Amino acid sequence: MGLERISVDTFFLPDEAATGELGRQLAEQITAQGQGAVIFLEGELGMGKTTLSRGLIRGLGHEGAVKSPTYTLVEPYEHLTPVTYHFDLYRLGDPEELEYMGIRDYFQSDRVCLIEWAERGQGVLPEADLVVRLGKMKEGRQARLIAGTDAGNQLCRRLHGQAPTQTDN
Repeated sequence: MGLERISVDTFFLPDEAATGELGRQLAEQITAQGQGAVIFLEGELGMGKTTLSRGLIRGLGHEGAVKSPTYTLVEPYEHLTPVTYHFDLYRLGDPEELEYMGIRDYFQSDRVCLIEWAERGQGVLPEADLVVRLGKMKEGRQARLIAGTDAGNQLCRRLHGQAPTQTDN
């Protein structure tokens, strides 16, 4: 059986707290689903990619600081269930650099991989289960969630109706 309808949901995020809350709710649904996910976070600088990541990582139970891995490329959270890796590829010079760091070893079905600036790793990264596109909307932000796999589709269905103000479906 092939994919069902691929979910696309758009949410209005009036402030930073709502962006973090969307991340927390995604974490809740990932935990309920009982498997990992590959999530691409897209948007210009300052749109809330790291804020959403912070909410998701804290939603999985991390209590310390959540720093952006802009210079290290990856920040591991191996104490979480599921094990989570936060990537920031903004400073990546060439997608081949990911091969040298053993990028493929991170992507297992029982892990969460959050990837900011995923387009910079094109051709090396696996398909995203879920793409979250963040952009400006009114005085806040818009988050558009696009499922790319059955697992992403299930995440969107589970999240439907639980995230901050939904604007369309």
